[in-house]
Amino acid sequence: MFDLKILLVIIASILAVIGNASYLKDAITGKVKPHPYTWFIWSIVSMTTFFGGLSKGSGIGAIPTGIAEVFTIIIFLLSLKYFFKDRTLHIRPIDNYFLAAALLGLIPWVLTKDPTISVVIVVAIDIVAFLPTLRKTWMHPETEKPLLYGMNVGRHVLTLLSLGSYNIATTIHSIAMIITNTLMVLFIQKKGHRSKL
Repeated sequence: MFDLKILLVIIASILAVIGNASYLKDAITGKVKPHPYTWFIWSIVSMTTFFGGLSKGSGIGAIPTGIAEVFTIIIFLLSLKYFFKDRTLHIRPIDNYFLAAALLGLIPWVLTKDPTISVVIVVAIDIVAFLPTLRKTWMHPETEKPLLYGMNVGRHVLTLLSLGSYNIATTIHSIAMIITNTLMVLFIQKKGHRSKL
């Protein structure tokens, strides 16, 4: 018997591998410069979302997030190469505030025992963590490529369609990622003058 959700998970997982493997290759060769603050927080957030979703019934729909998490950790480690090589390249004082806000947001997440509250908190943290990369990309679109973010949009749409259970804990992360990754694609492709942030 054919199960559409399994097919959607397979396609979403393939998108996760294609987008992340391409980004990883570009990070290794220096074609993209991942922002270390963003990728550090994403490493924590994706793991929380993965396990929180599993505990609330996401089922096989969590597999693409788990696959992406492995790449996220590796990309974070690579981002440190650029951070230590040229700390002034893309780190601005406002990024320190974004990092502090994201890290402070971890406190209520650690204190709560409710997976739904945890996932909502980490999604808010995830959005704040995205801000340094959005700012960097607005200023320096050449430091990012749209493939990963475009694949993420598709992956999260398919993830939503393949969930075993639909509730706040299983859906909010993908909805937020569809919005933020769409913004990244638009920022990367936007041409013309960018104001300094």
